Amino acid sequence: MSGQAPFGVRIAGTGSAVPSKVLANTDLEQMIDTSSEWIVKRTGIHQRHILDQEKGETTLDIERRAITAALDAAGMTGSDLDLLIVASLTSEMRCPSNACRLIEAIGAQPAGAFDLNAACCGFVYSLNIADSLIRSGRHRAIGIVGCDTLSRYIDYTERTVSILFGDAAGAAVVVRDDEHPERGCIYQKIEADGRGWESLYMPRREEDVPPGAPESDVRMGYLRMNGREVYKFAVSKFQYVIEDALEQTGLKVDDIAQFVCHQSNIRIIESAKEKIGLPDDKVYINIDKYGNSSAGSVALCLDELMQQGRINPGDKVVFVAFGAGMTWSSSVWQV
Repeated sequence: MSGQAPFGVRIAGTGSAVPSKVLANTDLEQMIDTSSEWIVKRTGIHQRHILDQEKGETTLDIERRAITAALDAAGMTGSDLDLLIVASLTSEMRCPSNACRLIEAIGAQPAGAFDLNAACCGFVYSLNIADSLIRSGRHRAIGIVGCDTLSRYIDYTERTVSILFGDAAGAAVVVRDDEHPERGCIYQKIEADGRGWESLYMPRREEDVPPGAPESDVRMGYLRMNGREVYKFAVSKFQYVIEDALEQTGLKVDDIAQFVCHQSNIRIIESAKEKIGLPDDKVYINIDKYGNSSAGSVALCLDELMQQGRINPGDKVVFVAFGAGMTWSSSVWQV
């Protein structure tokens, strides 16, 4: 549970951005042995957005667009931030961090900046960290960007992962709220179990491949996945993090305005909805349009919900995600 600080934490603004290029299922039919019907049945995805490298689109570009939109929605500028967290496993370079480059791009210097890699959990991890840092009294305004552009690391000659992932960025600006101490994170969980890391990983060299790993047609340097193991993990953790969040807070499904969930696979989402009893109108779905955008997923859902007026001040919202590592996380907010 969060500490009893004499102030709250408010989501002051959100934003999002996706690349211009759309990769539809029908496009994939021309690239690999698959069909749109097969993809939709197993994933719920009809299309995804990917960087158009011929136009010079980059990860940094869509991150900048997302955080700029969030600042605009908050009525703030980059100079108002005292920290920027970029959740991503696909930053442009190992050094410097994309967060540092974004600080320059939005005029936020000398705000602190760092990248955080928790795969698909990155945005929820970052949301929890930002709330905790503000409640500590050390920070007043923190920008968070969740973004991945996995199209740069997908082997489009192999269908295991090529049908799943899209590129997207979402952002939020969270600030100290001196007038409403009840606002902010009510409960959070950040957990991981490295024993299953080889189920979803990106080896750079042969030495990175674990002993006994099955033969793979995916080229070195590209994402590899054991779909069966990832599916079992995701279904289990999806249900666990939601039930844990409700149990620990004493809240019921009826008390929650929205469950903002990582868009991994429509079958995983539907399984959790059925087992927990979540109504359709409280579980936002956009995987059909964007695919699985990893750290961008929850952030993109949040911005679309805010834009549609489906999350309002005073609402209770549950954020949940799970991803490579293996990682999982929840965050219960009164917004």
